[in-house]
Amino acid sequence: MNIALIGPGKVAHLHAKAVQQVPDARLVAIWGRTYPKAEAFANEYGIPAYADIAEMIARAQVDICIVCTPHPAHRTATVAALDAGAHVLVEKPLASSLEDCDAMLEAARRNNRQLGVVSQRRFYAPCQRMRQAIDEGRIGKPVLGVVQLLGWRDEGYYRSDPWRGSWAGEGGGILVNQAPHQLDLLLWYMGEIEEVYGLWANLNHPYIEVDDTAVAVVKFKNGGIGNILVSNSQKPGIYGKVHIHGQNGASVGVQTDGGAMFIAGMSSILEPPVNDLWTVPGETDQLAIWKDEDSDFFNRVDSSTYFFAQQLTDFCGAIREGRSPLITGEDGRRVVALFAAIYESTRTNRPVRLSN
Repeated sequence: MNIALIGPGKVAHLHAKAVQQVPDARLVAIWGRTYPKAEAFANEYGIPAYADIAEMIARAQVDICIVCTPHPAHRTATVAALDAGAHVLVEKPLASSLEDCDAMLEAARRNNRQLGVVSQRRFYAPCQRMRQAIDEGRIGKPVLGVVQLLGWRDEGYYRSDPWRGSWAGEGGGILVNQAPHQLDLLLWYMGEIEEVYGLWANLNHPYIEVDDTAVAVVKFKNGGIGNILVSNSQKPGIYGKVHIHGQNGASVGVQTDGGAMFIAGMSSILEPPVNDLWTVPGETDQLAIWKDEDSDFFNRVDSSTYFFAQQLTDFCGAIREGRSPLITGEDGRRVVALFAAIYESTRTNRPVRLSN
């Protein structure tokens, strides 16, 4: 598979390194809105730079584009790549609005191409272990889902790129940029949402326009309920957790992030992801064993790129095998629908029902 990157920003370097870890995949091109920046990126990786997406896909015979632009620009780049014949994997979130998501999904259907969204935490062993326990009915029906993401972003982070911290440039705050990984896991475990009541606020970042904190109460279509608390206002950054409680009283959980929150191109991952809650009957003694095994594995790989490579391997396999990837464009839309509902609920001070 020939892979091209769209957008030569910080996270694009991680994807470039991840491509090198995927069998039968190679990085062949980069597109950038600012050509000199794309050219500098291209020189670093020994690939050509392009100023036109369709030309890049045709001349470099691109199979897959990975979109790494700021969120409000995802739609334009993705539709252009799909219309030019490439499959597309989009950095989270899929977009910053449902209108953009729907245009991207329609372009994928129109061109019979795969569209996926980056959510590499699904490939963490503790996250997959939770999904297996749910699928096998070991906690009964999942009835209560809880997300907590307590982290910190300083002024230097928001000044590191001109698009950060504004509605026009970023499309939102923590809900759009930091929380999508945990929101995706919540939806993966609990299923479709029926109704959301939420609030967002800016608690201690007066130099940005957008949310640094949000809370929500969620009603799921399976009858379960959920609670979301996400914030960028706790120094130096604490943890991200997703806990799922089952109808039979058993619970499973993961700490996806610990210490200070990971910032692509600016910081490293401080603590390995581990199951931090496991009360399935007959399995509680496995928790310490899994923590040791998962920590050892995580510390032996390049955690900043390994799980990107795992997702790209799955995406390539989906194209070859004619199946859906683990994380689809529709999955990405569900996350956008959730954070869009929280913004709308704050504006109206009412619960928001999700249509699909």
